Amino acid sequence: MRRRCAGQPVPAPQLASRSVTIPPPPTVAPAEGRLGVLTVGLGAVASTLIAGVELIKRGQAEPIGSLALMDTIRLGKRTEDRSPKIHEFVPVASLDDVVFGAWDPFPDDAYVAAQRAGVLESGRHLEGVAEALREVRPMAAAFDRSYVKKIDAENTVGTVDKRSMLNAIREDINRFREDKVVDRVVMIWCASTEIFLEPTRAHENLEAFEAAIDANDPNIAPSMLYAYAALLEGVPFANGAPNLT
Repeated sequence: MRRRCAGQPVPAPQLASRSVTIPPPPTVAPAEGRLGVLTVGLGAVASTLIAGVELIKRGQAEPIGSLALMDTIRLGKRTEDRSPKIHEFVPVASLDDVVFGAWDPFPDDAYVAAQRAGVLESGRHLEGVAEALREVRPMAAAFDRSYVKKIDAENTVGTVDKRSMLNAIREDINRFREDKVVDRVVMIWCASTEIFLEPTRAHENLEAFEAAIDANDPNIAPSMLYAYAALLEGVPFANGAPNLT
């Protein structure tokens, strides 16, 4: 056997050749049909959002702050000068196809809620879209004062177990789909921030989470029920508050 001199490179081992399958690039479905936007909460955040969209639809405002409608994306090198607006590059729903719904523990419609919030001026902003705002009347909220202690609510599903709350939310989603004749739905948490909760065994996996719902575990907050209901109904969920959701 020949000895290898010090410093002599070690030949790489021969590896068996194998074929590598490259997955196809992901596709983005076209943004077709009516898009339902369900907000959990109809306070200052949600009512301002709805009023702003309705103003833009009517040409009474510009979509200032809208990443999709106002911002651009750079394609290729800077020298190629290819920077279309994001909504020109990816399929984004037209605002004319957007319809709103909401839950809130208070019965005020979006017009009254926007008036109370005081973010927008009544004469300048709200009166021109008053009819559209009044059509957004909140569904009864799955609400538990244990998690938001400074709100005394009246427009709620009542003191019921967590499974009943979950089922009520799912029924509302499907009723909204049918009543508004929408093709797609998304849900946004715009409600008050709930009390701080630590992750527990109830959140470790789906089986534990389901068991915790049936046991009325206090570690399952209403925001979690909304998020879970959305997932069960195939609805994307966005959390707009620092809840443990």
